[in-house]
Amino acid sequence: MRFVLVHGGFHGAWCWGRTIPELERLGHGAIAVDVPGHGERVHEEATMENRLEAVVSVLEPNDVLVGHSGGGFEITRAADARPELVSHVIYLAAALPVEGRSGPDSNAMKEDGTVQRDLDVTGMLGHLRFDDDGSMSFADFQGAWDFFYHDCDEETARWAFERLTPEKLGDISSVPMSVPTFWAAGLPRSFILCLQDRSQPRWLADLVARRLGVEPLTIDASHSPFLSRPAELAELLVHATTTKPVGSLRPVP
Repeated sequence: MRFVLVHGGFHGAWCWGRTIPELERLGHGAIAVDVPGHGERVHEEATMENRLEAVVSVLEPNDVLVGHSGGGFEITRAADARPELVSHVIYLAAALPVEGRSGPDSNAMKEDGTVQRDLDVTGMLGHLRFDDDGSMSFADFQGAWDFFYHDCDEETARWAFERLTPEKLGDISSVPMSVPTFWAAGLPRSFILCLQDRSQPRWLADLVARRLGVEPLTIDASHSPFLSRPAELAELLVHATTTKPVGSLRPVP
């Protein structure tokens, strides 16, 4: 199998550097993608269109799409665009679009259809700096360590912190997402719950799993198991491809 690995907010393809060799050790290929505005493409303007193109452009037949955190939006949109190339979709502590809603609304909508207006349910906002160009970044190392890497040693956490880039949501913050082909295709899919996650609220993780119609797989790790538990994560990613949904997809909560 070949795994296409898509990072979440602030991160880049670099964050998968410890996981790719572990997948290769298990006999599988892997490629990590930088979406525009991140990693080596940090100076590019990020739009919904070019984020999608960044993922779709590398897809080959029978690829396994893996999205971490906000990368869940990108893998869903890629699977919607080219479902015939995707054999399985894996959400690692990841977001799932709500049909017809923006990214922020999708991440805040509860099962009863109401939107969680307390945008700082995890406390992360207190560690972010908001710049005049609309981007946000971590103001201090301690915040990133606490919310992303608390189960990593300090050297690893500082290495990652130094590579984080500002996050500028652009049109993904306001343009409604519609992925009708994804909902209709019913592709094989999985959700991985990080049991020590301090970034994705547990209620949201549970809701994403229910909307995907899957029993969540678990890893006893922070929001970033690709750094803290790469070998275990690689094994879990391979195992995920053998699982099947237990229910249907839900376009809305």
